[in-house]
Amino acid sequence: MPAREEVGRLALRLGLGGILFFHGVFKLTHGVEWIRQPLAGVGLPGFLAYGAYVAEVIAPLLVIVGWKARLAALVIAFDMMMAIVLVLRSQLLTIKGGGGGWAVELEVLIMLVALAVALLGSGRYRLGRGVWD
Repeated sequence: MPAREEVGRLALRLGLGGILFFHGVFKLTHGVEWIRQPLAGVGLPGFLAYGAYVAEVIAPLLVIVGWKARLAALVIAFDMMMAIVLVLRSQLLTIKGGGGGWAVELEVLIMLVALAVALLGSGRYRLGRGVWD
């Protein structure tokens, strides 16, 4: 595979993991209790809120280093889908004020980049070897 494609995969992984990890740091410092109410609103148990730590702390770190990156990226994509369903569904057809843009564009972009990483895999610049890398 050409080096530019390998660097492209690395850039996708670093961007995805780096951006989402900051969301995880926020949850580490502020907690996930607020997620329980949206989960209950759709009939899901509150303990699932702790999944945010897996999806926004552990999975981004795995994506960054390229170990089990395909699986970690799928976890991130699912996390973003849940964020849209649980918290942002009322904004799906909304344009942001103050410059425009889709109200859920960041979450959708993160979800699509995560799907790209899941489909492309880690590439050459990674830790580990295996089908889920």
